[in-house]
Amino acid sequence: MKSHFDKILGDERVKRGVEFLKEDHENTLKEQKEICAISSPSFQEELRGKDYMKRFQDLGLEDVHMDEVGNVLGKISGNQNGPKLVVAAHLDTVFPQGTDTTVKEKDGYFYAPGIGDDTRGLAEILSIIRAFKETGIKPVGDVIFCGNVCEEGLGDLRGTKHLFQKQKDIDGFISIDGTGADTIIHEATGSHRYKITYRGLGGHSFKDFGMPSAIHALGRAIGKIGDLKVPEDPRTTFTVGTVEGGTSVNAIAATASMYVDMRSNSEEELLKLEKDFLKIVKESEEEENNRWNHEEKIKVNIELLGNRPAGSQSEKEPIIEATVEAIKAIGLEPKIKGAASTDANIPISLGIPAIAVGRGGMSGEIHTLKEWFDPKDAYYGPQKTFLAIVGLVGVKNLSEPLLRKRK
Repeated sequence: MKSHFDKILGDERVKRGVEFLKEDHENTLKEQKEICAISSPSFQEELRGKDYMKRFQDLGLEDVHMDEVGNVLGKISGNQNGPKLVVAAHLDTVFPQGTDTTVKEKDGYFYAPGIGDDTRGLAEILSIIRAFKETGIKPVGDVIFCGNVCEEGLGDLRGTKHLFQKQKDIDGFISIDGTGADTIIHEATGSHRYKITYRGLGGHSFKDFGMPSAIHALGRAIGKIGDLKVPEDPRTTFTVGTVEGGTSVNAIAATASMYVDMRSNSEEELLKLEKDFLKIVKESEEEENNRWNHEEKIKVNIELLGNRPAGSQSEKEPIIEATVEAIKAIGLEPKIKGAASTDANIPISLGIPAIAVGRGGMSGEIHTLKEWFDPKDAYYGPQKTFLAIVGLVGVKNLSEPLLRKRK
């Protein structure tokens, strides 16, 4: 792998690409601020998506389009029968429509909701495309660039799920998402999210005493959920995040709900936890009804809100080893961080080589109105990803692709 990268790094076009990405730093920051100013909540990414699609078109990418769910795609075609690599960043943010996302600058820092996550990733992709255009590098394999929708929260990775359902010939995937140009996420933390609602007739606390209570059923469930046992390794977690229900202190509740989040680095453990959780949910319905033996019964509604699959892969996968070499080539020490929940969950769960790599610069207070971004040396991010792409898809008349075709 190192000798392969030494050959690539010795090429004048590749050297020029790395230099250009540093020179393009201020332009990339300008685009980052412009994109950030366009509000883009999950499921409402259209305005930002249309802006991003125009930027793809202006840069001369091929087959630029917005797909059925709102993903924005464009590609640089390979010259031979090489692998297909997708490089993505997500268009959506966690902030609702109407949030002021105008960037403010102070003491060299940028402040705005979404300025890092994942606006910076979107801007880095544009800079990488410009580097290919500047150098004239012709890849052996196809490079498909993507601004995908619905990565955050209840978006439930809708964009990448659709992408991999529709395109069966993708050989590798890189998500630019996370902080630190030296980081690699190569495992997928899975999550299942549920809304559980107990419903009954409800009534007056004194006159109708003896009627089952939705809140009592919910309380039975929460108590048992709190007693669940999960392994420390692979890390597996659960929480009842919010509860709601009832109308008055002197009323038997007609409805009560809870939102539950379960996570694991193992799909097997996640499914075990889910099975135990759902058993508790049903048992609590039965126990509340049996407690009172009333003709009016509590019924439970189970709604799956999120399903992010877990998965893992060897650190020896070329997509990981190539990115390690790319990080070393720009003078940083690679940090393989293990598992997280990212757009890479979908391909990893399908057995397709995939990683999430950190953005350049540093950011903090992500997912809050106080989110900030430090642009110092942020060009390391696109430099590293550019080199990883070049290594993985190969360069005509210079190097063969490190990424393997799956078919």
